[in-house]
Amino acid sequence: MEYNNYKTVSVSKEAARDLKRWVVIDAKDQILGRMCTKVANLLRGKYKPQFTPNVDCGDNVIIINADQVRMTGNKWTDRTYVRYTGFPGGQREFTPLDLKNKGVDKLIRKVVKGMLPKNRLGDKLIGNLYVFGGAEHDKQAQQPIVIDINTLK
Repeated sequence: MEYNNYKTVSVSKEAARDLKRWVVIDAKDQILGRMCTKVANLLRGKYKPQFTPNVDCGDNVIIINADQVRMTGNKWTDRTYVRYTGFPGGQREFTPLDLKNKGVDKLIRKVVKGMLPKNRLGDKLIGNLYVFGGAEHDKQAQQPIVIDINTLK
């Protein structure tokens, strides 16, 4: 009897470092949640055939025009996020509009971080995300590739 031996190939950390690339995403008129799911998949490396769940094999993502991102309906004011200070009576609520007013990158980082693993790998992956409010960014030396987020599934 013949058996096919298929071996699962896992990418090592050193090999994954060579597979990384820099990509630029334009967030102008993009819906926040749909864009952030694709960004989380890019950071994780799920669009690559060499995806390994326990290794940082994703891309470095640069988001430009983050201040022009959209939300449907009344979510800017009706959706609430909750955090807790750790003290009695320390539960605080805030809206996406509050986060956007504090800083352009805070809202996108919060949404993307919620879609990444809740472990040391997730903490490392969120460090590969760079968010800029305008059309300019300071990562020109890395020669990033501009991709259309709408072409990704």
